[in-house]
Amino acid sequence: MQLSLFTDYALRTLMYLASQPDRQVTLRELAAAYQISLDHLRKVVSRLAQLGLIESRQGRSGGLRLGKSANSIRVGQVVRQMETTDEVIDCEGRECVLVPGCALRLELADALEAFYARLDEKTIADLLGSRRTEQRLIALRPAD
Repeated sequence: MQLSLFTDYALRTLMYLASQPDRQVTLRELAAAYQISLDHLRKVVSRLAQLGLIESRQGRSGGLRLGKSANSIRVGQVVRQMETTDEVIDCEGRECVLVPGCALRLELADALEAFYARLDEKTIADLLGSRRTEQRLIALRPAD
């Protein structure tokens, strides 16, 4: 399974915000740090805010911050909520004579469950667990 850019940006957003817990981060700062489209990031942030994973404040003193503790945000749950499909293979969209009793379809479904189960074991805080990762995230922060 390959995650969409939407999900990738969501996870990176959460990681960045988790690395900056004592301040609000602007959307422009986040887009610049990761060198990604401001328009696309705005959609990602909107979805994360709808889910309550981040707080977004408008205006001059506004910005973004985590809506929950990084220790309580499960990576698997974020991926499930951000991805529009979880199909590994599209058995319904094409004509396949194996569909009624295909073992491959069942094995792939089991593999997908194992994938999510592994991600459910990890939190956003766990993704910052490596000192090197945390240092890289902090280095992305613009100078004041």
